[in-house]
Amino acid sequence: MSIVPFPDRSSGYDPPPALSLHAMELSRNLRVDSVSRLQPSPPLAADAGKTVADAVAALRRRNVSCLLVTRAGKLVGIFTERDLLKRVLAPGKPLDTALEQVMTPDPVTVQPKDPVKVAVKRMEKGGYRHLPVVDAANRPVGILSARKVVSYLVEHFPGLVHNQPPTLNKFPDAAEGA
Repeated sequence: MSIVPFPDRSSGYDPPPALSLHAMELSRNLRVDSVSRLQPSPPLAADAGKTVADAVAALRRRNVSCLLVTRAGKLVGIFTERDLLKRVLAPGKPLDTALEQVMTPDPVTVQPKDPVKVAVKRMEKGGYRHLPVVDAANRPVGILSARKVVSYLVEHFPGLVHNQPPTLNKFPDAAEGA
């Protein structure tokens, strides 16, 4: 089976009406549904003065891959497994290093009432797997994972998600199966 580029509308191709309706419904729901609808996970937070060893122990206890770093209850950073690898282990820093020295400072955030579309765009633009969810005073209230976003899409639009080709913008040139 060979893969050929998926024709766009300029080539005269029009998607089936059902696909267009699903895409329009998806677009509307991404604008209307809020981040809180995705049920962000409760945040795991640690004070900026805690050590990397403390953070790693907390990550292992909760079996998660990131924690939010706070100072006086307000978000100042995020510490992820990627930070551990790139900013601690690779340069050979000791595990008693303070989180504030190796965290990602001022992370991109969303608020519970922000549309899902905003969260998706921010995650896509920055290549983030997690977004802190904060209140108006910048206090952590949750953490939104890419897994929650994908679950939302599959739950609300299973046909649209499950029927996507493995390579976007390409389709098989011949039908498969009997």
